[in-house]
Amino acid sequence: MATIETTARSGLGIADVRVAAERISRLVRRTPLLALGPDLLLKGEHRQHGGSFKLRGAANAMLVLRPTEVVTGSSGNHGIAVATIGAACDVPVTVVMAAGTSEAKARAIRARGAQVVRVDGGVAERERRARSIADQSGAVYLPSSDHGLVVAGAGTVGLEVAEDAPGVTTIFVPTGGGGLLAGVCLAVDALDHPVRVVGVEPAHTRRYALSIAAGAPVELPPSTTIADGLRGQRPGAVPLPIVRRRVDELIGVTDDAIVQALGVLRGVGIAAEPSGAVALAGAMQSRYVGRTVAVVSGGNTPEALSAGSQAREERKAE
Repeated sequence: MATIETTARSGLGIADVRVAAERISRLVRRTPLLALGPDLLLKGEHRQHGGSFKLRGAANAMLVLRPTEVVTGSSGNHGIAVATIGAACDVPVTVVMAAGTSEAKARAIRARGAQVVRVDGGVAERERRARSIADQSGAVYLPSSDHGLVVAGAGTVGLEVAEDAPGVTTIFVPTGGGGLLAGVCLAVDALDHPVRVVGVEPAHTRRYALSIAAGAPVELPPSTTIADGLRGQRPGAVPLPIVRRRVDELIGVTDDAIVQALGVLRGVGIAAEPSGAVALAGAMQSRYVGRTVAVVSGGNTPEALSAGSQAREERKAE
């Protein structure tokens, strides 16, 4: 049996995150920190190009790998990100999506010129199919989280938080595949003051908490959590050792708590998707002290995707 210690060691560090930040600077938006309360800030990745933080990892990986064709598995946001970069670089992209994933996100991926392949089952079956297609076609397989370049790119979220909120004491990070959590862990690890990093998982998909407790990667059954971007069944081999070494706490939040956090966000004009509200749900049920940041990881709601599609059609018609 593989243990956490025997899973892939990435050798990643803060230097990789800083290099990624420079590399992707022309393609990504430096998103704002938005005040929700006296000591609570929101990192607004719902304002990122492509509607989520996923553009950061996709851009970093594709700029380095320079693939001629890409296959990936995604619940939607990573697929949108890879398709966006693929369209800009004239690289064909195939995105494999599991049963129950958003049709609005599938349409957004197709609108960017990528092919969508649907499979029955959950995230584990999705990834197996994506690897198989890549092997058969000779394309580059680019995981949504489990790749060092993707982790380093995602870590630029944490780097911006550290630079824009120098007194931050706690960062709440939504946790699905684990790339964003691992990247934030790397970004804050070299700061001159301690920062608590709290990973927030949906209550019924706590693959990181369970794997760390077991001392080995744990694969869970497919999930139906409202946070569709966080339905991963198994922790990534690259993120898991980083998370195990550095994360301060892993907590779970129910779908009801996520809905409550969505309501808070929408009350201040932030139309986050459910996965994007998970970190705030974690902050709301926790006791935090000092300046705290919750990452709003995405805002690809059906309404936002529809508006984006309409805007693209209008630009084409001009």
